[in-house]
Amino acid sequence: MTEERSAAALVVDGLTKVYGDGTRALDAFEMRVPAGSFFGLLGPNGAGKTTVIAAAAGLVRAPAGKLFVFGHDAVMDLRARLLVGVAPQEVHLDRFLTTRELLVYHGRYFGMTRRDAGARADELLRAFDLSEKGRTKPHRLSGGMRRRLLIARALVHRPRLLILDEPTAGVDLELRRELWRYLRHLHEEATTVLLTTHYIEEAEELCERVAFIRGGRLVAEGTPHELVDHFGGEKLEDAYLEVMR
Repeated sequence: MTEERSAAALVVDGLTKVYGDGTRALDAFEMRVPAGSFFGLLGPNGAGKTTVIAAAAGLVRAPAGKLFVFGHDAVMDLRARLLVGVAPQEVHLDRFLTTRELLVYHGRYFGMTRRDAGARADELLRAFDLSEKGRTKPHRLSGGMRRRLLIARALVHRPRLLILDEPTAGVDLELRRELWRYLRHLHEEATTVLLTTHYIEEAEELCERVAFIRGGRLVAEGTPHELVDHFGGEKLEDAYLEVMR
């Protein structure tokens, strides 16, 4: 198992998570995201996707020895936190900082020098076509721009594992395609990407491997082609619907 953990970007090893109100979000959940992969996690609302992501990022309390990021215990080893960047589903951005200041602040939080954080902020503003909005407060940006800024913020400290929770929710088709192009570019540069989405065609278009989660448990995993072959149909959506039926 130790060798497997070091070779994987993320290993979830039998994680159970029960919230204070008795909700069992994860039930002995097992998942392995290979390093360098583009991996999709699909499931209905309430299946446990966001809990997996939050636990991997240290935002939800999990027991030690259940999550490993590039071989580091995600609970006990602070190095694991530095290797993960998260763009959450909900758009929460500081209203009192400009877009550039927000990115610089995030870089400083992760230990970057002011100079390096500033240079990285400018690089990402250019990459996400936000340079002209560098002095604008986030709440004055369009919805699509805020979504881009969320992903840029997750990338400031150059994480090896980028986790995206519904990154294209609520954006128009043109922006969705634009984000797809950038995510492919990131993946080509050896960033591991873990994606959750309700757009099944998005997972089919981007992901090398896909896992289906239902009721807090992993119920199927494989390449999109393998899943379609196994569960029938012509598209990944058909396989997904068959599993969730």
